[in-house]
Amino acid sequence: MFDRQIYQKRRRKLQDMLSAGVLLFLGNEESPMNYPANPFPFRQDSTFLYYWGPDFPHLAAVIDLDEDREILFGDDFTVDDIVWMGPQPTIKELGEKVGVMETRPFGELETLVQEALAKGRTVHFLPQYRPENRIQISRLTGIQPDFVNHYVSVPFIKAVVAQRSVKSAEEIQEIEKALEITYQIHTAAMRMTKPGMVEREVAGALEGIALAQGGRLSFPIIFSIHGETLHNHHHENLMKEGDLVVNDCGAESALHYAGDITRTFPVSGKFSERQKAIYQIVLDANLAAIEAIKPGVKYRDIHLLSARVIAEGLKALGLMKGDVEEAVRQGAHALFFPHGLGHMMGLDVHDMENLGEDYVGYDEETQRSDQFGLAYLRLAKALQPGYVLTVEPGIYFIPELIDLWKAENKFREFINYQEVEKYRGFGGIRIEDDVLVTEQGHRVLGKPVPKTIEEVETTMKG
Repeated sequence: MFDRQIYQKRRRKLQDMLSAGVLLFLGNEESPMNYPANPFPFRQDSTFLYYWGPDFPHLAAVIDLDEDREILFGDDFTVDDIVWMGPQPTIKELGEKVGVMETRPFGELETLVQEALAKGRTVHFLPQYRPENRIQISRLTGIQPDFVNHYVSVPFIKAVVAQRSVKSAEEIQEIEKALEITYQIHTAAMRMTKPGMVEREVAGALEGIALAQGGRLSFPIIFSIHGETLHNHHHENLMKEGDLVVNDCGAESALHYAGDITRTFPVSGKFSERQKAIYQIVLDANLAAIEAIKPGVKYRDIHLLSARVIAEGLKALGLMKGDVEEAVRQGAHALFFPHGLGHMMGLDVHDMENLGEDYVGYDEETQRSDQFGLAYLRLAKALQPGYVLTVEPGIYFIPELIDLWKAENKFREFINYQEVEKYRGFGGIRIEDDVLVTEQGHRVLGKPVPKTIEEVETTMKG
């Protein structure tokens, strides 16, 4: 955990942003794989980690805004627990580590919440993504589990998003730690991959690197020769000469801050001329987008900049045609670049997505588009110093999408379908970096993972 003063300052700042009522924080519970004593690896709720710190199950906390009280709820381990798990800190000890002097047994949380409700006081809670926590909220408040997220506190959400969006120096340091492990993972992948291997042989080894460094993956690894499937977690393909591999993965630091890097490389260790041409377009889009990052610029505008770079490059290859500006305005480029340029990153790899993407990536001045491709942009609003975000343009040849648009005669004035057919089976290319918005501009985080064509090929030779 961080120093106790950090948690105290975070909670004090949150209290200053809200006026009245009780703020309710639920930590996560252990989730059984197949029976209670065999749980999945525990992952604490990120907002609970941010304000309270303890990385243990079966904890909750409240901030009583009216009475200026902070209370941590949990139960001390019994001797039976300690036999199986070893010595564990008491709730009082956990509270002292993060500057919370009032601690109570977990069972008293229900009494506190119900007394507050009986007095007509507002109990603020955040959206719940785990069923067991929706049930817990239901038990505490009387709201039916299926309707719990209809009653979340929007002021609470907005306050948390505003605070967690701006990363402090110690948070940046944790992200850099995650990216150090992520660097090791990506360079190992380039060195290991050879024709004749099955994807899982590499993917399994990469997860082992994260575990051996004291962390874990920040999300299930995407390592696939079918890069045209954007979130492809299938690892059973045989990698052959001529295939491209998309490796989208990142590690977590010990305090659960995320890294998220994507590299695409040839299984053979050397790009073909056609692969080089598409790769360079994606790299140009990645570099142009990074260069444009600075405070006050809307990320939607940077997304559209990268889309224009992609469209220009594809036009030069004969895959697109016509007026590039108009093609991007209408969304024709989304046949090849159907996702958003990037997202916030921090304690969550898609930071705070559980609180509502429209609160995290959008605001009153920036509304979500309903245009295919652009609608998937997770971050669109104006950038501020302290934001950490991903920059991940890509070009993909998705057979089903090509067939659909071609059958609909869609964007014929901008897309040369005859040339596109020649790329059927090409797969996809994505290049992703993690960037901090600074007061003057930006800084790419982490040790540079090989990215140019020459760097990738040289690393694979090594």
